[in-house]
Amino acid sequence: MGDCALLLEFGDEISPEVNEKVRKMALALQADAVDGIVEVVPTYRSVLVLYNPLVIATENLKRKLKQLEAGLREISFPDSKLTKIPVLYGGAFGPDLGKVADYLELTPEEVIRLHCSKPYFIYMIGFMPGFPYMGELPDALITPRLKTPRLSVPAGSVAIAQKQTGIYPVESPGGWQILGRTPVKLFDPEKNPPALLRMGDLVQFYPIGEQEFHEWNLQSAQSMA
Repeated sequence: MGDCALLLEFGDEISPEVNEKVRKMALALQADAVDGIVEVVPTYRSVLVLYNPLVIATENLKRKLKQLEAGLREISFPDSKLTKIPVLYGGAFGPDLGKVADYLELTPEEVIRLHCSKPYFIYMIGFMPGFPYMGELPDALITPRLKTPRLSVPAGSVAIAQKQTGIYPVESPGGWQILGRTPVKLFDPEKNPPALLRMGDLVQFYPIGEQEFHEWNLQSAQSMA
């Protein structure tokens, strides 16, 4: 990774067990506050450690990382928090729902039911501030990404790609299949923490109608006034 970054890999599969090791190492690094470490970036199955080689030599950092890794079993987490997220599926809010249903040989209603059938584990927050990478989808919902990404995906869009599901916290380009949209605001830089969701937590989706969607948005706007 060059002379200012080390990549720590904890497995070759995407699983909650591997991700737990990732989260423990990230937590250990944050708690230890090693001089010279600039940033710690946890992912599905690895931790990227960015550091200043003028402050800490690479070999010294490697030794420190091995020491921290040896103590990971002693680290414990609080229970995962379950957040229920309302979604308005289909129509202009979920432009890919029909195409996904056709691809999977299901009805749109079956796609919605499957998508709401289980809580999803948040493996990482990335791509943009507050974007949760979650999984794994039921096998019957596994769907490829769009062949041509959209230049603009509205904030709150709930989408799937391969075995993953996610929520776009802000408007951005994107290549995932959009099933619906949530009125819940996932990222607010004025709040502490700014992101609603965190790595290691759970999300359960549930369907709502258009009237409830707009009422939710109205309540949010009034609370901010």
